[in-house]
Amino acid sequence: MVILSIDYGDMRTGIAVCDKMEILASPVTVIKQSYEPKLIAEIEKIIAQYKPELIVVGLPKNMDGTSGERADKCSKFADALSEKTGIRTQMVDERLTTVSAHKALNVTNVRGSKRKDVVDAVSAVMILESYLASK
Repeated sequence: MVILSIDYGDMRTGIAVCDKMEILASPVTVIKQSYEPKLIAEIEKIIAQYKPELIVVGLPKNMDGTSGERADKCSKFADALSEKTGIRTQMVDERLTTVSAHKALNVTNVRGSKRKDVVDAVSAVMILESYLASK
């Protein structure tokens, strides 16, 4: 099934998607929008294009495994997105995905403003890969 992945952030939200065979996770875009209704509207456009059956949303837990304010905000966003789109959402632990994304971009020598533009999409890919590996 096609699965959409979201790395939800205050200023930028990364989006990734996998193929129907659930083999390859690919970055889609980074949405630069902080106002939640507009962000959800942008995600709905992506949903119309890719037609996912599931949306996984990164859950930024603390390193000790507890949930903090940011995790609560991401869970509420996932609930609002599911309610608006009618597509089931599932939370996926995203600890260290941004760190891993930066490391991956170091290897490919992506620097400066270009890095800022893609790091959240790469994080969304890593969240999706983590979900797929756990299945």
